[in-house]
Amino acid sequence: MSTYVIGDLQGCYDELQALLTHIHYQTETDMLWFVGDLVNRGPKSLECLRFVKQLEQQGRAKTVLGNHDFHLLAAYAGFKKFVSKSDTLQEILQADDVAELIDWLRHQPLMIKHPVFNTVMVHAGLPPQWSISTALCHAKEVETLLQREDWKNTLCHHLFGNAPNEWQDTLTGWDRARYITNAFTRLRYCDANGTLEFKRKSAPENNNQCPNSAYQPWFVFPNRKNKDHKIVFGHWSTLGEIDAYQVHSTDTGCLWGGKMTAYQLEQSHRFSIQCSQQCQPKKA
Repeated sequence: MSTYVIGDLQGCYDELQALLTHIHYQTETDMLWFVGDLVNRGPKSLECLRFVKQLEQQGRAKTVLGNHDFHLLAAYAGFKKFVSKSDTLQEILQADDVAELIDWLRHQPLMIKHPVFNTVMVHAGLPPQWSISTALCHAKEVETLLQREDWKNTLCHHLFGNAPNEWQDTLTGWDRARYITNAFTRLRYCDANGTLEFKRKSAPENNNQCPNSAYQPWFVFPNRKNKDHKIVFGHWSTLGEIDAYQVHSTDTGCLWGGKMTAYQLEQSHRFSIQCSQQCQPKKA
C-alpha cells in the first residue's frame, strides 16, 4: 500500500490518468491525497471533480480545499465579482449532478493529518506562528462555516478579501475566518509574525530567501511552530520541487506545461510526468 500526494489538478484529467499509470496505481490498496485546486483553467474540471469525489466516497482518496475550489463554490453561489475569462467552470455549473458535486466539495477539509505518519496536508501553507494542533483547530472553524445551511451567504459576503492580512489571536468573527481561509488557500509569502503578502507569486531567489525583505516563503522561518511535522502542499507552481525545511511541494506546473507530481509518503519519493501546456502564464 502506498499513499501518493498529488499536486494541483486544475482540470488536467488526462494528465492525472497518465500519472496514475506511471506510478502503477493500485485501486484496491493505494491511497491518493490531493492538495486541492481540483478544478479551473484546465480542460476537464468536471471529470477531475467527479473522479476525486468517487474515490473519496470509496475511502480511497482525501482532498483539501484550494483557492480555485473556493472559486467554484463562489461561482455556484452566484458571486460574480471574481469571475475571470480564464475560468473553465461552466461545464461543472451546467452538469446534472452539480448540486451533488458542490455539496460534496464544501464538506471537504482545509487540512488533513495522516493517521500514521507525522505528516499533514494543506493547499498553500501554514503561518509560522501556528502549531499543527492550532492549525487543525483553525481549519475546523472555517469548515464549520462552509457546512452550514447558509453557506452561500457566508462564502460570498464574508470569506473573500485580503484583509486582515495579519494574524492576532484576538481576531474574531469574519475577520478571523477570512485570515484563516487566506492562510490555508493563498499563502506563499509572509513575515515572521504571519503577515500575509499576496502580490508576489514568483519563486524566491535560491528557492528560499528574498534578500532585504521581511516577507519570505512561509516555510523558511527558523522559529516556525509547525516544523515538528512534514507538510505537503501545492498552490505555488513557480516554486518547483522543494524537499527541505520539513515541507514538500507538489504543484510543479502541469497546467503551464510543467510536470504533474505524485509524492509517495512511505518512501519520500517523487514521481512525475511531463505535461502539455494548457494555459499561457500571465506576463509579469
